[in-house]
Amino acid sequence: MAPLGKITDDFFQKIIKPRLGARRPEVAVGPEQGIDVGILELGEYALAMTADPVFIVPEYGFERSAWFAIHILASDAVTSGLPPAFLSIDLNLPPELSDDDLARMWEVIHRECEKMGAAIVTGHTGRYDNCRYPMVGGATFMAMGPRDAYCSPKFCRPGDRILITKGPAVEATGIFAAMFPDRIEKEFGAAVRKQAEDVFFRMSVVEDARLAASVGVRDRGVAAMHDATEYGITGGLLEFAKAAGLGLVAHYDEIVMTPAVAEICRMFDIEPFSSISEGTLIAAVRPKAANEVLRRLQDQGILASICGEMTDAAEGIHAVTGGKKKPMEHPGEDPFWAAFFRALKG
Repeated sequence: MAPLGKITDDFFQKIIKPRLGARRPEVAVGPEQGIDVGILELGEYALAMTADPVFIVPEYGFERSAWFAIHILASDAVTSGLPPAFLSIDLNLPPELSDDDLARMWEVIHRECEKMGAAIVTGHTGRYDNCRYPMVGGATFMAMGPRDAYCSPKFCRPGDRILITKGPAVEATGIFAAMFPDRIEKEFGAAVRKQAEDVFFRMSVVEDARLAASVGVRDRGVAAMHDATEYGITGGLLEFAKAAGLGLVAHYDEIVMTPAVAEICRMFDIEPFSSISEGTLIAAVRPKAANEVLRRLQDQGILASICGEMTDAAEGIHAVTGGKKKPMEHPGEDPFWAAFFRALKG
């Protein structure tokens, strides 16, 4: 396993994947690296399910932290192409959390679910010794729709265009801006500080995925979507290709970049494309639909670009930078974590 962050693919393949409990015919898409959701086919309907920690950081402010927590949960579910539907949430809270702060958190969770059209259907809430921030529970978020309305890497084909929104290190930038705004302003000025702080509320692919799927899925448009979280765009592309059983080529010079990201990554000494990037959507789109997906995203003010394509598996997974093509390598460790803890130490 990696010292921090998600387990390695090798550990997953050897330990997790062979031991998945009972086999059920309703499971259309099960656990796999690079697939954000499981899919159940239930009669004429499909139900997408994802599980994640409930991540609350008091230093962000409880309202802002709760917004981030619910969008982390929803962002994986919506990569199915299905609309948000249900939330099951377990809150195991530290004793020092006040009733007022819990109420502020819950109001935001309710409000964001209501906006998305998701009902909170069950859960558990309590304060307990030895529970600490930021991991204060877990949740399952579900999306639901017609059986033929979901997308998944198994639908990808060679020639599908790769579309990426917002670019690299979105989450890294948003978190650094929330935690160290004064340092950023001292280094770059108020304008860059404001740009970086604005990135916080881009750490979600809920709207990106909705707009992409509105064109259609599978042969009508989007074959698959993936939220580039830990290990950033590079890790996300590698996971994406392996989950699809295909190769790909990505032109890094054509990937968009959100304002202030380059400055923040330089300040905290992290490589952008391998840094955590919740809010960056990677999508494989049929060639005939790619420009329309791009247009709908851009019309809503979401930065995006078509920057590569899926290829036959035998062609491998490659990155093109400065006109030079080379095999893509997994970062091994997300540079954000070490940089974040260095910054906390001053």
